[in-house]
Amino acid sequence: MTILKVVHNTTFNYATPIASSYNEARLTPAWLPRQRVLESKLEIHPLSWKSSYKDYWETDVVVFEITEPHTSLSVTATSQVEVLPVTHKVERVGWDALQGPMFQDLLSEYLAVSNATEPNEDLTQFAREAKAKGGPDEAARAICDHLNAEMKYVPGSTNVHSLAREAWDAKSGVCQDFAHLAIGALRSIGIPARYVSGYLHPNPEAEVGQTVRGESHAWVEWWTGDWFGFDPTNDREAGDHHVIVARAREYRDVAPLTGVFGGSASSLDVSVKVTLLA
Repeated sequence: MTILKVVHNTTFNYATPIASSYNEARLTPAWLPRQRVLESKLEIHPLSWKSSYKDYWETDVVVFEITEPHTSLSVTATSQVEVLPVTHKVERVGWDALQGPMFQDLLSEYLAVSNATEPNEDLTQFAREAKAKGGPDEAARAICDHLNAEMKYVPGSTNVHSLAREAWDAKSGVCQDFAHLAIGALRSIGIPARYVSGYLHPNPEAEVGQTVRGESHAWVEWWTGDWFGFDPTNDREAGDHHVIVARAREYRDVAPLTGVFGGSASSLDVSVKVTLLA
């Protein structure tokens, strides 16, 4: 069992005052069988009103609006989360089960390749070859290993609107790109895959009470009889240092903070701090 405290701050500064803005925040960790939210709060300055709901993907969403002139917006999400070790079913399904009509229907949303996740032909070919060599889990792991070996993690090399195939052509990207590439390659050979948004404590050797610079992170889960989480950016299984906020088809479904405003240029500052509590 691991208990993590996550403080995620996002600050927008505007060149000139803006009259109003409307926003949605997906920053609250999810309640799951192996993840328990001990404490969670969202501080917004300034704020006119806010409300909350669960979206189609069962993500906790806070909607808020500022209706007075302002030159900055600060959103701070603070959470304490208990994460249990990962356990998986011993029995995993094979290719025959994944190609059956029942799973094709139930998991169809996680099988369709979108413009954001569509892989390049050479990556698709690698996925086909991996499929021919082993079962679904072996093929999925081979794809993630290949991405990690071929791609470089370069902060700022892409943006939230970048396509997976663009990152693959450049052989560099951020965690969102690694996740989108893995999802596209997995779906291309019939393995249901979904995008996971959350946080990562990056230092497995950290001492209790030590605060480190964390990451707003993304990884994948594929379905082979049970959902299996894997972090292609770091080439390792998602474990008790990964905190899940949301799961959906791709980034655009569960972007951490979205909104509309007008009338000014803006600058953005984001920081994530993670403390190992137990």
